[in-house]
Amino acid sequence: MSNINWAALQLAAKHASEQAYAPYSKFPVGVAVLAQSGKIYTGCNVENASYGGTVCAERNAIGAAIVAGERKFDALMVYTPQAQLTPPCGICRQVIAEFFMPDAPVASCNHLQQQQTWSLVELLPAAFTPTYLANSIKVDGNT
Repeated sequence: MSNINWAALQLAAKHASEQAYAPYSKFPVGVAVLAQSGKIYTGCNVENASYGGTVCAERNAIGAAIVAGERKFDALMVYTPQAQLTPPCGICRQVIAEFFMPDAPVASCNHLQQQQTWSLVELLPAAFTPTYLANSIKVDGNT
């Protein structure tokens, strides 16, 4: 994945974080995803007073790309203005596993110009993916 423009992803994710709606956690997050088409899509976290209604930046960025017709992705960048680099949460890791290859890079950066990169499989080993469903034996509801 040497053709990834990490600086462009960092900048896009940072700009997305500036749009975050995070009045409860005070933890703005921005994400940029690089589609195989070469286009970058962004998302930010959108919190809700009913906490279960909150949607993470990763899922919003992937959703925006899906709406635009994308289905395959090469990289993902998370930006938070925090001293500690922040990887995606568990549910976001599962959504990332739906559309990214296991060796896809998932990175986190911050306002201190720090960056850490993991492969998806490092973040979510033995992920439940569409392959499991495709290879499963279907159970008849009448048995």
